[in-house]
Amino acid sequence: MESVDVCIIGGGMAGASVAYHLAPTARVLMLEREPHVGYHSTGRSAALYHPQYGSAVIRSLTAASSAFYQSPPAEFGAILSPRGSLVIGRADQQAAFEKHTKMAKASAQKLAQLSAAEVLALVPELRPEAVAWGLFDDLAMDMDVEILLQGYLRAARRHGLKVLTGQAVGAITRLGGRWRVKTADLEIDTRVVVNAAGAWTDEVAGLASIAPLKLIPYRRTAFTFDAPNSESGSRWPMIIDGDEQFYVKPDAGRILGSLSEETASPPCDAQPEDLDVAIAVDRIETAFSFPIKRVLRSWAGLRTFGPDRNPVSGFEESAPGFYWHGAIGGYGIQTSAALGAFAGAAIAGKQLPDELASHGIRTVDLAPARLR
Repeated sequence: MESVDVCIIGGGMAGASVAYHLAPTARVLMLEREPHVGYHSTGRSAALYHPQYGSAVIRSLTAASSAFYQSPPAEFGAILSPRGSLVIGRADQQAAFEKHTKMAKASAQKLAQLSAAEVLALVPELRPEAVAWGLFDDLAMDMDVEILLQGYLRAARRHGLKVLTGQAVGAITRLGGRWRVKTADLEIDTRVVVNAAGAWTDEVAGLASIAPLKLIPYRRTAFTFDAPNSESGSRWPMIIDGDEQFYVKPDAGRILGSLSEETASPPCDAQPEDLDVAIAVDRIETAFSFPIKRVLRSWAGLRTFGPDRNPVSGFEESAPGFYWHGAIGGYGIQTSAALGAFAGAAIAGKQLPDELASHGIRTVDLAPARLR
């Protein structure tokens, strides 16, 4: 039997960022079902700090995370590095142009509108017929996922966080005003359960006899291939099709490509589909003037969304001490600093931090009750 203040279920970026904020003042235990932390979505993310990406709530959380990423604490290394992002479109993709400019205006961000000639000067490997316009965001930055994840955990461990891997939760019960969390090896007595189980979030709630929030995991495929020349691997920004039919991004001297698909999936160790990789290769070759001779490695990850596409972070009204923290979609890395701070304050019974409130973050927008 382990007795703690908070038991976090899930060892990805979501759980780690919450542990970072709670460990200095509470006894915190983290349970991860896989052999190591960050195994699923966290470890499979093509992370980009992209303040103009996502819903209004996501953009607020991303903006509120900026100061942390720009000047991280001592336990972290450099999290951000320059990259930029470029949305491109053909002449028949004018609606996409209007959508992206409208989103930028709504979040008070500025995109540089580029002509076809300016886009081709920036990325000469693009086919001229594939480009009629471009929107460049110089605020977009590469993020080092491993530095961020291990930084959260390192700092939390220094304050007493205990991380146990290979511990799949089998039962969660309420007993005497506290929770009992059982795995095959352990029984944990805790005041608060934090459900940060990623694609398994609804399933974990079911173990506690709590109704699901109808969160749906979606598979997304990614793969790497050789850069067409020695400069492309470092020079390109992230390049996104206007209708989000594909994207490419330099990655450790190679190019990472994705179909940008969303295919509903049960919670699982997601694997790539050959057809999805082939479709993405075809779309990229249609837009660029070089062939993809060989796919070096492919993988898939699950991005979990709620019905309104916004994260959920808050206590379950029907079950005191049960805290939802999930449905973060493809935004979990770039929003983790703000979401972790939000959850840390809520679980500790503190007021919403001023730096979050000043970015328009509201408890009601993240509360699980909104999805009931």
